[in-house]
Amino acid sequence: MQRIPCVLMRGGTSKGPFFLASDLPSDPVQRDEMLIDLMGAGHELEIDGIGGGSPQTSKVAIISPSSHPDADVDYLFVQVMVAERRVDTAPNCGNMLCAVGPFAVEQGLVAAEDGKTLVRIRNLNTNSFVDSLVHTPGGLVRYEGDTAIDGVPGTAAPVQLTFLDAVGSKTGKLFPTGQATDVFDGVPVTCIDMAMPMMIVDARHLGVTGSERPAELDADSGLLARLEALRLQAGRAMGLGDVSGKVIPKPVLVSPPQHGGTLQVRYFMPHSCHRALAITGSIGLATACVTAETVVMARLGESARDLTHVRLEHPSGGIDVVLSRGGADGTTIQASVVRTARRLFAGHVYAPTARRLAS
Repeated sequence: MQRIPCVLMRGGTSKGPFFLASDLPSDPVQRDEMLIDLMGAGHELEIDGIGGGSPQTSKVAIISPSSHPDADVDYLFVQVMVAERRVDTAPNCGNMLCAVGPFAVEQGLVAAEDGKTLVRIRNLNTNSFVDSLVHTPGGLVRYEGDTAIDGVPGTAAPVQLTFLDAVGSKTGKLFPTGQATDVFDGVPVTCIDMAMPMMIVDARHLGVTGSERPAELDADSGLLARLEALRLQAGRAMGLGDVSGKVIPKPVLVSPPQHGGTLQVRYFMPHSCHRALAITGSIGLATACVTAETVVMARLGESARDLTHVRLEHPSGGIDVVLSRGGADGTTIQASVVRTARRLFAGHVYAPTARRLAS
């Protein structure tokens, strides 16, 4: 058995092992095979690994010093499938991203300052940049605090994330199809690429309210089939090709808020409903709220274009996104969120020296 240094961390509403890239095989194929074994992928409970048997707890972060002048560390996100022996490195994960800053400081990749420490992160999945502001009183990462986020019990120290250049994370365009709204099978959809490629659909167009619990939506085979048919068309229209074996674009249902927020959402990953909401998804949804001719603005009305604060209601509560305009022309949308993270354990995880085939 191979012994590999590992830190298990919760980031936002996700959790998974964090590795230094230097501790894993440099060959991507060998690396991915090792991660599949480490997580126990290929079994619905991931019983023979450290995965949690859910997409939110079957995630891996790989960190290394960055050679880019605008970043301190590089972050590669790996989504390890639960029931399949397969990984996907196409998307970013904003929840795991919450823990990258604290991990980088505690691993000595970024020198801690007294008070708060800025960690500049380059996401290798999307070649995008995020600033993470970590609480470091006395030069030490602090996890305790009074910030609460929906979907996580208790409180913790805040981690502020600012997405600097999230437009066109995978396609290079905010609207990869060339327009803010397309129509597939008679259903209006917005195909947007802001931190995460997504396909946004008004829930009423699929015969649901958008207020259903995730388990109820997951049990609706007719709805899931319609969503997947639309997603496959969206993937081709966005230039992503055949996405049947990919986790992007993510399908999202939107509907009127129920608790005073801006919008109610149900986010799919892509074949099961998220019990909360992905951070990267919240960035794209907030952007769609303030952008003309999207499915979301059609729901909210033209006055939404002036919003600077968006609250997105999800099954576990809500996420607040602060929007600002940056760039040379002052029109580039930048988004910030406040999340929390926690170090759960540090030690070693053990991997077979030879790849095991699924039985």
